[in-house]
Amino acid sequence: MAQPINFDKSLQKLQFIFRCSGLTFESKKLTKTHKLKKRCVYLLNFFWLNSDLIGGIYWFIDGIRTGKTFVELTYIAPCVTFSFLADLKAMFMIHYEDYVCNLIDQLRELEIKHETVDEKFRKHEINEDIKFLHLILKCSDILSLVLMLMFITNPIILISLKYYQTKEVDLVLPFLILYPFDSHDIRYWPFVYIHQFWSGSIVLLNICGADNLLYVCCTYLGVQFRLLQHDIENLIEKNYVSMYRESEEFQQKFVKLVKWHKELIRLSSMLEFIYAESTLINFVSSSVMICLTGFNVIAMENVAFVVTFLVFLSASLMQIFMLCFFGDFLMKSSMEVSHAVYNSKWYHLNVTSGKNLLIVLTRAQKPCKLTAFGFSDVSLKAFMSILSSAWSYFALLKTVYSPPKN
Repeated sequence: MAQPINFDKSLQKLQFIFRCSGLTFESKKLTKTHKLKKRCVYLLNFFWLNSDLIGGIYWFIDGIRTGKTFVELTYIAPCVTFSFLADLKAMFMIHYEDYVCNLIDQLRELEIKHETVDEKFRKHEINEDIKFLHLILKCSDILSLVLMLMFITNPIILISLKYYQTKEVDLVLPFLILYPFDSHDIRYWPFVYIHQFWSGSIVLLNICGADNLLYVCCTYLGVQFRLLQHDIENLIEKNYVSMYRESEEFQQKFVKLVKWHKELIRLSSMLEFIYAESTLINFVSSSVMICLTGFNVIAMENVAFVVTFLVFLSASLMQIFMLCFFGDFLMKSSMEVSHAVYNSKWYHLNVTSGKNLLIVLTRAQKPCKLTAFGFSDVSLKAFMSILSSAWSYFALLKTVYSPPKN
């Protein structure tokens, strides 16, 4: 039995997340029954999460009306923002499901088609990128699990401490959500607790599912660009002596490489099309989340909540950083094709072939990139802009906020 290719091995690491969230990246391979089951899981998660999201928004509005403290209001704000982002990411994955499936199929075909590239180059260069991708996927899963456990276990710790100090049971929930009944009543509290636990899990599943798939696609597109670079650099043989006699073999190789390059450009554009809108929302919301989470860390006096929001801040920073990092990786990989053309032995070619190579070099200097719906490139420079905006908002909040006097 044939061994699965690297691309399929990477996709297998996402199967559990997509299965739990009701999303899929291979919709065309599913039967109508399986597709219906996945839709039911997605819809169940959608209504489950949004019942809590609406309750959180109502709590925020009611908190403003009843004069809740600024710290209490900012406690729920990052959670609502993160939930809203998760909702939209899942919706866009559903909306572009067929495009995602086509992209996956074509990336798989490309790897199968070009898996015969120099084994030494693949082992020492390409496999390192794939190992790094798998490390990031594992770190993302671990950080999400730690974040969820901290939000869920905090109420238990606080209830236990309160009981130890006062011998009274003061029921606490992970999130501040307004329900049409008394959620702190012991008859309802366990069910509400479980409901909030799964709502938080849905948020992390939706965000990790969409983001991890983006990381995988960016990595394998970058890998294809690097394999293309290798072939371009070795296009002209060392023993090529004539500047004017172009062999038919050379022309065939050149046409094949050009078609390969065009296909990678097209797939990069498809990936950008799928993620452009969700990336814009992600960029806008990240500055707000980082600002409010950082503010919660310095404003809250409860150590348990401070530690929780520190982990939440780390998760928010990692999420947007990795998004920009893999966008930057794709951009650089595509532009380095021009370096490969320059490093090839183009000076052995005649004028016509040299001009053809120059066209490839010129096109490669225009990067294949992800954008936030055309407003900003997804790159490390964009990450620095987000941090700058978040710091500005944070400084403004810190200046305006004055803690209550005892």
